Amino acid sequence: MGNYLNPGNSGFREIRNSRYVDKSGLIALINDTIGTKQKLTCISRPRRFGKSFAAQMLCAYYDRTCDSSGLFDDLLIAKEKSYQKYRNRYDVIYLDMTGVIGETSLSDIVPYIRKNLVSELMEIYPGLQAAEGFAPTLANAARLSGNRFIAIIDEWDAPIREAKDQPDIQREYLEFLRSLFKNSGMTDKIFAAVYMTGILPIKKDGSQSAISDFEEFTMVKPRQFGAYVGFTEEEVEKLCEEYHRDFTKMKQWYDGYAFPGVGSVYNPNSVMKAVRNDDFDSYWTQTSAAESLMGYISLDFDGLSRTVADLIGGVEVRVDTRAFANDLVTFRNRDDVLTLLIHLGYLAYDGKTQKARIPNEEIRQEFAHTIREVKRDETIRRVQESSQLIYDTVHGNEEAVARQIEKIHGEEAPLYYNNEQALRSVIKRAYFSYADEFVKFEELPAGNGYADIVYLPKRDSMMPVLVIELKWNQSAEGAIRQIRERNYPDAVRNYGGDILLVGISYNKDAPPGKRRHECVIERYEKEEPVS
Repeated sequence: MGNYLNPGNSGFREIRNSRYVDKSGLIALINDTIGTKQKLTCISRPRRFGKSFAAQMLCAYYDRTCDSSGLFDDLLIAKEKSYQKYRNRYDVIYLDMTGVIGETSLSDIVPYIRKNLVSELMEIYPGLQAAEGFAPTLANAARLSGNRFIAIIDEWDAPIREAKDQPDIQREYLEFLRSLFKNSGMTDKIFAAVYMTGILPIKKDGSQSAISDFEEFTMVKPRQFGAYVGFTEEEVEKLCEEYHRDFTKMKQWYDGYAFPGVGSVYNPNSVMKAVRNDDFDSYWTQTSAAESLMGYISLDFDGLSRTVADLIGGVEVRVDTRAFANDLVTFRNRDDVLTLLIHLGYLAYDGKTQKARIPNEEIRQEFAHTIREVKRDETIRRVQESSQLIYDTVHGNEEAVARQIEKIHGEEAPLYYNNEQALRSVIKRAYFSYADEFVKFEELPAGNGYADIVYLPKRDSMMPVLVIELKWNQSAEGAIRQIRERNYPDAVRNYGGDILLVGISYNKDAPPGKRRHECVIERYEKEEPVS
């Protein structure tokens, strides 16, 4: 068993010794590419979304120096026709690029890989003739063994991220990858298949991928690999049932990513920690965090501060992902920053609507914490105004609430502000800093209907519940009346603190000089049980 050649199956064996969610169907997708023109696969995922687990699984499956039947015979892959055909049949080149960086300097990455791989090849194949170049040496080894290699490169983009301000190192590394994977004649001689994974898609040279022969599957377009981005809803439901965990809370905290044909996708690292710890918390910040969120949302691009406020408030925003250069330094506009946040997992993206959103409570807490550290004047103003709005709401200052919502409407109103959905969008913008104290629910089933927006205080908060009903071209009093008649507070009947009923209306036909937004705030008196 080598370090970079044929690493064996011990890594996946440890994974199987833990509670393992079966993702072996991924192997069948890679098997389908073996020996085809689609044999180069690059998958990009955020940190802690199971990339290394998948890489170790593939090593265990393909490595010819071990028998991994005991690790796979009870998994889904064993039902596939290709299972026996390819299991433990290949020499595997395995490069964990974060590990390589830990062993040598950034400037020595390429020579280090070449030296160590050739050394291991010489040990396995004593008759191997080292050619003048690295790729021809690999081709000689494949010819000598009578079989091509499977290459698995984990965290392929680590050198790009670590050397983000050192273009010469990036260039040397990309040229190394080109020599292996963009020379189709040589690539076909060396590799039966290649699986490459990282946080970022393949870096672009100009507008084109630097290694254009790879089939890419990203957080923007995962395509057939969507089910292997994280845990599916069915898998999370099974875990919750097995460990007696609250599925509703699991969904609120860690759901939010969704892909065509798959549905909801959950952060696997956070789900497993919540299951083991029996504690729903923000585990995102406890990882070796993705890059600094504050550094990106602080960038000085027109509209970025407003967009971040919208996102925190729960508003979806349109993003053009096409021009992103797939690195951490080349930002031309707001859309490039948001596209990076999609790839880092801070935002979920809907390819059909081309809109992004904060996916769940875990990430929303990270945004809410970070936004208060941003030093831009516009951001500070928005945080202060939103915090003041919450204060005025809690203290029943109806005039101040209506005045601030009127202001937000004037600054950021949607083009067609003619229904309650559009009004809701403005409300979410206005209350965007709610995550410090509350968890937000929209269309919450309650009593005899659905409450428009409910802000439920967090466990350690002293705030009251805010039950908000919206009315377009009707009265705020009518909104309060609907809350009471339909018994919306029933949804939070188990909450021990105060409940405030907030009716907000917009009258498009208000006469000139009269405010079009109105607000009525009432305290909900709970009925005492009859003794």
